[in-house]
Amino acid sequence: MPNPFRGEVGIVLDGRERVMRLTLAALCELEERLDCGSILALVERFETGQIRARDVVSVIAAGLRGGGEAVDEDALAGMEIGGGPVGAVRAAAELLRVTFSVPDDGRRG
Repeated sequence: MPNPFRGEVGIVLDGRERVMRLTLAALCELEERLDCGSILALVERFETGQIRARDVVSVIAAGLRGGGEAVDEDALAGMEIGGGPVGAVRAAAELLRVTFSVPDDGRRG
């Protein structure tokens, strides 16, 4: 079960829910893999709708590895993703959102 307070997001792959998490190592991997200058540049691509399929696959694969799943991008591309391509984009965007935001636990400071 994904824990948003840990920056985790669930995704269904081949009928099984898995947990994604962007650890610091996963973020470093994304910067290098996508050659986007910075992770914030990648987030901006998602926010402006300028994402590529490669971005989505790379974010999901890095998130799965950060969550403890040993999966590469080629294997991921061959899996059935819950919700199809739209579900994949939503999951990747949600993973970036929870990674770079503070969850609201209902308390006020």
